[in-house]
Amino acid sequence: MEKNVNFGKAVEALKEGKLVYREGWHRTGMFVMKQIPAEIGLDIIPKMQSVQDSLKKELLYRGITLKYNNQLLLIQPDGTADSWNASSADIFAEDWVIKD
Repeated sequence: MEKNVNFGKAVEALKEGKLVYREGWHRTGMFVMKQIPAEIGLDIIPKMQSVQDSLKKELLYRGITLKYNNQLLLIQPDGTADSWNASSADIFAEDWVIKD
């Protein structure tokens, strides 16, 4: 575990597949992760729970796969994943923690 790092170093850790969080978040159990880019095949799309039926139908009709690009997710203590964008305070903070 590496403590008191800047946001740039936290981003590099995310690129390496590590988890990061702000020191003040530690007691809450929240952390940030980078979703791995992935391509979801036409055989998997119908089985996905995280995609609405209307999108499944449209993707299958067009014959195109679903492609996830890089994105950051804030993981809540109960496992809920929300899209996350760093605030100015997060970017300039020097209290990031990199979890090994």
